[in-house]
Amino acid sequence: MSGYYISAAVDLTEGADPEAARAMLADLVRATREEPGCISFDIRQNLEDPRRFTFWEGWTGPEALEQHFNYAHTQAVLATGMIRVVYIERLGDLVVAA
Repeated sequence: MSGYYISAAVDLTEGADPEAARAMLADLVRATREEPGCISFDIRQNLEDPRRFTFWEGWTGPEALEQHFNYAHTQAVLATGMIRVVYIERLGDLVVAA
């Protein structure tokens, strides 16, 4: 399936409670998967550093991703100050010659 994909590394900020963050991010996953334009939305926790997470996201296009940041559930997560985005990679489909 073609789409607009990103991978993002997110760290908890100093003093953020890891268990509270896990619950908050689980809620974010559930809400985001219901958004129009969301193909996939997964968050994985780093096994070596539980304060680090990787977001794997698939969208129908950059507009859908942009709209994601306007929803109340996304704004609420960002407003907590519990997370810090380390990097975002915009990814395309792998091209394989026939």
